[in-house]
Amino acid sequence: MGWARRTSKLAFFFGVCCIILSLICTQDVARGSGEAAVSPGPHVLQADSFKHYIDRFAENDEELYVQYIPNDKAWAFLRRNVPLFECPDKDFERTYYFRWWAYRKHIKKTADGFVITEFLPKVPWSGKHNTINCPAGHHFYEGRWIHDPQFLDDYAVFWFRKGGAPRRYSFWAADALRARYLVRPNEELITDLLADLIRNYEEWEKSRLEPDGLFWQIDDRDGMEVSIGGSGKRATINSYMYGDAGAIAKIAILAGKKDVAERFADKAKKLKELVMEKLWDEKAKFFKTLPRDKQTLVDVREQHGYTPWYFNLPDTGASYEVAWKQLTDPNGFYAPFGPTTAEQRHPRFAVSYKGHECQWNGPSWPLSTSITLTALANVLNNHQQDAITKVDYFETLRIYTKSHRLKREDGRVVPWIDENLNPFTGDWLSRTRLKNWKNNTWDAGKGGKERGKDYNHSSYCDLIITGLVGLRPRADDVIEVNPLVPTGIWEWFCLDNILYHGRIITVVWDKTGRKYDKGKGLSVFADGEKIASADSLGRITGKLPQKKAAEQSHIHRRSR
Repeated sequence: MGWARRTSKLAFFFGVCCIILSLICTQDVARGSGEAAVSPGPHVLQADSFKHYIDRFAENDEELYVQYIPNDKAWAFLRRNVPLFECPDKDFERTYYFRWWAYRKHIKKTADGFVITEFLPKVPWSGKHNTINCPAGHHFYEGRWIHDPQFLDDYAVFWFRKGGAPRRYSFWAADALRARYLVRPNEELITDLLADLIRNYEEWEKSRLEPDGLFWQIDDRDGMEVSIGGSGKRATINSYMYGDAGAIAKIAILAGKKDVAERFADKAKKLKELVMEKLWDEKAKFFKTLPRDKQTLVDVREQHGYTPWYFNLPDTGASYEVAWKQLTDPNGFYAPFGPTTAEQRHPRFAVSYKGHECQWNGPSWPLSTSITLTALANVLNNHQQDAITKVDYFETLRIYTKSHRLKREDGRVVPWIDENLNPFTGDWLSRTRLKNWKNNTWDAGKGGKERGKDYNHSSYCDLIITGLVGLRPRADDVIEVNPLVPTGIWEWFCLDNILYHGRIITVVWDKTGRKYDKGKGLSVFADGEKIASADSLGRITGKLPQKKAAEQSHIHRRSR
């Protein structure tokens, strides 16, 4: 009997240890590889059917700079954390998974929590932990679809409380945080950061606000050096500040601070009026830069003139949309690997392999292309106009997709994202310049070997999710989907495993109903329950089902 009791006690002790170890391991997996406890997984697609992309990326990759998630852990991370996408065009599909593959390389664990980097190697002009705020807005828009909240929770706090430098470059910080909130509501975090966002805005006012009410910025501090239009009251910084003022007003409402909401809503209103009044060139039909010491706008259309639509700034029905005709004009911004950053008809337009490696006077930049496509999706969703269509959106996104490649010296063509492109050949221009910069080799002072490889300076997956497939994030529990896939282009596509408002969303387009066996037409599911459908591609809405109290409590704890 004594032996039996001892054996029973040992078994009980061993069982308790196993349970504790299991809990620890589960927490670690959830923290580092996704929310297994929250996310039931995809409803239609099989995650492992896309693993071959990740395997191929690893085979072709020279893993030079390893951060939190190395290549051999990439698939375990991605299959738990990102929405799955399937379509008939394998260039789109491959590029979608490639961009998630590249993004996870930039998740960096530090003593101050997780941050997201722009460059993988350390560059001299970066801040703490090699961070740079110039593309951070894209980091939040793109990363908001990752299931595990810790990475962007930490990153948001880092910019304002852990040594980040949020004003080193232009940065639409409040707007980006609210954009994430629309996908992943965490009222506690975003209202806690409200005072930081207000201080950040007020510091911008101290350093960059002109007496006429517009903000000015050096083109280099916009991340757009050697531009034709130069520094001044640019559409970029003024649109960013408009977006931030509006976001702060909405966050203040959540926090119950009506006076703050009214004050920042008024700032947004006044800035909107000034941008349309002072930065719109009625003759050129475009938003331009106004030099600080002049009353006349610069004489060039630049791609950053589309930035106001990223924040839904221009009035509808006022003919501002005519500017979008320049996107498809070969004398404007259209190019086979474009769009170009300046209009090609301008005498100072250039694609140069001399001088500074980062020029915004002609080369195509993924940062601006991302802003342009996000802005265009807003136009097509929110404006009644006849200047541009879904076909133009699809063609611009197709060109952007096609640019994600590099032909190696051995003839292999591999997926690639870098800094800027020759818009006519697809050559990664800055890379060509930098690899022979110093004594026919890479220069450590410029960032070292393959500085721009896997460059995290733009978005792509968010464009697929919110633009092409058309899931439009909202603050309420209405699901809105408006695909920008033109009629007749694809007979089927599916976006699955989307963690949105605590539910797994699936969007299916199946013209015949035979591809996915979920019915003909366009359908939207929440946790496997169909909540909206239509026979054809177009805008549909549905209501998210109520979450149980236990689910709400669990998701809230996981989001903290």
